[in-house]
Amino acid sequence: MQKAGPTYIRMFRMDRFSITAMLALLCVLFMHSAGMAEEEAAPPQGDPAVAEKVELPGIKIDVENKRVDVQAKVTLNEGLLELVACTSDTKEHESIVMIDAVPMHIHAALLLIGANNGNPAMIKPANEEKTRWIHLPPRGDPIGVSLVFQDPEDEKKQVERPISDFLKRAEQEGGFAPEGEDAGEEAEGAAELFDSFLFAGSQVIDDPDAGRLYVADQSGNVISISTFGDELLCLPTRHSQENNALSWAVDSTHLPKVGAKVILRLTLKELPEEEEQE
Repeated sequence: MQKAGPTYIRMFRMDRFSITAMLALLCVLFMHSAGMAEEEAAPPQGDPAVAEKVELPGIKIDVENKRVDVQAKVTLNEGLLELVACTSDTKEHESIVMIDAVPMHIHAALLLIGANNGNPAMIKPANEEKTRWIHLPPRGDPIGVSLVFQDPEDEKKQVERPISDFLKRAEQEGGFAPEGEDAGEEAEGAAELFDSFLFAGSQVIDDPDAGRLYVADQSGNVISISTFGDELLCLPTRHSQENNALSWAVDSTHLPKVGAKVILRLTLKELPEEEEQE
């Protein structure tokens, strides 16, 4: 699979790709909100007429239900985790599922259902001389993450389970706690902690050879538990990625076997009223 930023456009069937949908992708590359004011980088709102004309490999857009379905495959049934989802040939040994879809395409699909991206946790220079730096907390619209797969007891039915059903606290000494003033002394339980991720939107960088690149396309960090600073979806708090700090592992109780095809479902969640008014 090709992994160069600008050439992704060639993967689309242009006879069914509208100008508005193309702008959604260009918004990812050229108006990434991590480096622009929110009003300047506002993505197009969900429009079924636009979404139905878009074909993104391995992705299905459902504007009415505000969700994006991504074809995925189970990669682990035991072990420590840094990610919920990664791209192929990257971090399958530390991720629950692997996808073949391009992260930048998932970003565009989320824009098309009306989601607004923010940024991963990162450090940015506070002045032109780069003598002072500031920590930016992760931000972005809340996205529910779940897996959809065939019901093991009924071949005609599908089961949808939240991603928290497939995670458990790791049985090891040490472990990490979320960083920051509001994180508390210990990580919350899986059901609460993984209730929703943030649409961080990775980062866009300028490459002298390939032009503007969407970093998650290169790193494979699609949905992260640990903080990498380039993930598409992240947790609301920072988490260490050191080996002795990993504290979440696979819970395979309800997880299909390794290699099984599943749907990684990303659903835009409603913001609390106080956040909508800000």
